[in-house]
Amino acid sequence: MRAIRLVKKAKKGNKEALLQLIREQQDDYYRLALTYMGNPHDAMDAMEDMIVSLYHHIPQLKKEEAFYSWSKTILVNQCKRLLRKRKKVVLMENAEEISGLLYDPTDVPDFFQQSEQQMDIQRMLSRLNTHQKEAIELKYLHDLDYQTIADITQVSVGTVKSRVFEGLKKMRNHFGGDTDE
Repeated sequence: MRAIRLVKKAKKGNKEALLQLIREQQDDYYRLALTYMGNPHDAMDAMEDMIVSLYHHIPQLKKEEAFYSWSKTILVNQCKRLLRKRKKVVLMENAEEISGLLYDPTDVPDFFQQSEQQMDIQRMLSRLNTHQKEAIELKYLHDLDYQTIADITQVSVGTVKSRVFEGLKKMRNHFGGDTDE
């Protein structure tokens, strides 16, 4: 398989092979980072941090076929690190001075604007606890399997399934919907 050959080259220090692996999944990486970060700029920052981390840690990867799952876990960890860092920012007394620096959703290009359906989904997800929301987004918005989600969130597959089940149940109870799933 081509990806495994590229991973082996990247593990030997071939930067171009690593970049090729990243390019092949760049849209998936970006959507995943955007889900966590909430805006394109921070999503790109998280991806840059992921690339640096991959470059430094790829020799530690044990199974070449696990590269994409492993790299997505690193990306999620980078996103969470950046979000923690953001929370630690000391608020200035005069918020007006920094208001121009804050993320303004109206500045987002048209192709990032959310549709009404996406806003409904976000409204439903906002009713869930953080773990349930994360599990459902990874499962249904990013189409990841339970094992990959378990690896990314560092919990068991059973815990991931429970979070998805309980989150969907809570959404159905609050917003109505079919119970056949």
